[in-house]
Amino acid sequence: MSYSVGQVAAFAGVTVRTLHHYDEIGLLVPGGRSHAGHRRYSDDDLDRLQQILFYRELGFPLDEVAALLDDPDTDPRDHLRRQHDLLTARIHRLQEMAAAVETAMEAKKMGINLTPEEKFEVFGDHDPDQYADEVEQRWGDTEAYRESQRKAATYTKDDWKRINDEFNAVHARVGELLGRGVPADSGEAMDAAEEHRLFITANHYTCSHEMHTCLGEMYVADERFTAFYEAIRPGLAVYLRDAILANAARNG
Repeated sequence: MSYSVGQVAAFAGVTVRTLHHYDEIGLLVPGGRSHAGHRRYSDDDLDRLQQILFYRELGFPLDEVAALLDDPDTDPRDHLRRQHDLLTARIHRLQEMAAAVETAMEAKKMGINLTPEEKFEVFGDHDPDQYADEVEQRWGDTEAYRESQRKAATYTKDDWKRINDEFNAVHARVGELLGRGVPADSGEAMDAAEEHRLFITANHYTCSHEMHTCLGEMYVADERFTAFYEAIRPGLAVYLRDAILANAARNG
């Protein structure tokens, strides 16, 4: 089988111009030409393009990609192992970033009393003030909002780091249950949901079972929360919501 440049561009989600450029610099030279002189790509060419796009997605410049792919001492399986390691590292970093966003969103329901330097140390490059107006508009007239602000006003940088670590641990436990295929209405999953509720109560505001179910629905309905949980483990937003609902039913 051979494919035209237009077909390959459509398969790979790149532009024809990109493929022409890769050909011009010798990074991806098509294995054949039509009678009219048009580029024709083989299955081997598509395999190489996939490798190129992997490395490009991971931030490698084109000259480094070429050097990696053209190294005669590198087995194709080595590329897959290297890419797996790099992707795993990226996933971990994205999970950390998503956790920082979640913490920032939660923290904005409160008044964080930290210097700019301390905010950066705790939350990284995600601005915890980003959602202040939205949070105040949605919950500003509730006792939960006022309670959260009172608590947050007393927290130090070390307190926020502890809260980050504890919340990440709670989410990791729920994600582990999902990964093992434990049903959301099982005792283990409901216990994890209860741990999640008690964490909120201890660190932010009194979270009743009724309020907790509202949060669970928001985790699924609000794409920002859904993205946070999906970054931890695909399907976690719905799983946590279902575990929260089951736990609330268990507790009347």
